[in-house]
Amino acid sequence: MKLKFEKYQGAGNDFIIINNTDKSADLSPEMIQKLCDRHFGIGADGLIVLTGSEKADFAMTFYNPDGYEANMCGNGGRCIAKYAYDNKIANKNMTFNAQDGMHEAKIIDSETVRLKMIDVESIEEFDDGMWTNTGVPHFVKFVDDIDKIDIDTEGRKLADDKRFAPERTNVNFVDSKNGFRIRTYERGVEGETLACGTGNVATALCINAQRHTSSPIAIKAKGGLLKVFFENSKNKYNNIWLEGSAIKVFEGELDLKI
Repeated sequence: MKLKFEKYQGAGNDFIIINNTDKSADLSPEMIQKLCDRHFGIGADGLIVLTGSEKADFAMTFYNPDGYEANMCGNGGRCIAKYAYDNKIANKNMTFNAQDGMHEAKIIDSETVRLKMIDVESIEEFDDGMWTNTGVPHFVKFVDDIDKIDIDTEGRKLADDKRFAPERTNVNFVDSKNGFRIRTYERGVEGETLACGTGNVATALCINAQRHTSSPIAIKAKGGLLKVFFENSKNKYNNIWLEGSAIKVFEGELDLKI
């Protein structure tokens, strides 16, 4: 069976997107792993399946490159919104379902998409950082020199910390010198990615909670700049929007028996 796909990237976070409204594609975890493999497959930070929805324009299911489903991906959400608009599945203002709930998205211009995230009820503080859930769990650690951090080693150590068992957590290292810069270790990817939308949101909210920096907060990842808009009422965050680039890279067709 031939699999038609398109590949999009949002601030360097790249995704395989498949339209499965006809329910013809049956992807196993092993197949998703192969498709996301950068040497033997298409190569991506994750795979997104678009299906129909009775309550929204469409539904989104996100898979990490390990082949298993995750509740949400911020940059993936922005990319599938652009994909839906490009393929006339939705208009510039749209809604879609994800595992963490209903989302709104807006096409700002030809390369910019804004995505509404779930409300955040609390931020937990530790001696070595802060933790919150923006659709998926994130630990945020402020560091003096982000370029000297061994992201894979330090990130994996924190992701596996018993405080975050059994789900584990994603880990964001943040440097506030010359503006906010971020590097993220993503569970499921098990390494650093060029950007992480939910991680940028978590980091922005932690910056606000710790330093009272007002909305919007712009944070620079390796793959590009992302902006986070929010409202804070008694340390509960709502009306959270993630904005950044979402661009089609290429499209193709692949034999599922790779």
